[in-house]
Amino acid sequence: MENEIVLNLTTNPQDFTVCAMMMAKSDPWITLEMNYDQCIKAFDGALKEIYIVRLNNEIAGFVILQMGGTFKGYIQTICISEAYRGKGIGKKLLQYCEKRILMISPNLFICVSAFNKGAIKFYKAFGFKQIGELENFVKEGFTELLLRKTVGPIVGFSGIY
Repeated sequence: MENEIVLNLTTNPQDFTVCAMMMAKSDPWITLEMNYDQCIKAFDGALKEIYIVRLNNEIAGFVILQMGGTFKGYIQTICISEAYRGKGIGKKLLQYCEKRILMISPNLFICVSAFNKGAIKFYKAFGFKQIGELENFVKEGFTELLLRKTVGPIVGFSGIY
């Protein structure tokens, strides 16, 4: 199935609606008590790129990238529909994110909830390393781990792809 996965850039508000509902129905957003109205706000912003994976005429997963600012190359949100987990979609999304981000930055960043042990293991296996902890960042009583994957410093970087 992995070879069949195709990502598409989207600016369609209907896609955002479906994606926000997907977020609100899954962890870590459930545990963090983030409802649909809070999740839909994740799609706002001029420097974001949203990519979706569509399988069987439905959105199977998506990623939101922050492509500007101090932390350009920040993977803000990655979410795979419950029905499509374990099929290589998350890996394919991360591989695409890495290729896209390395066009403009030597660093990939992502935050992951400290309670989300499966995601932490997945990101670390992909080469991310923990570089910090953000206590009470999303919600009181919860810690987000800041992870980074890098190919070098910003100074002198001219893009890999």
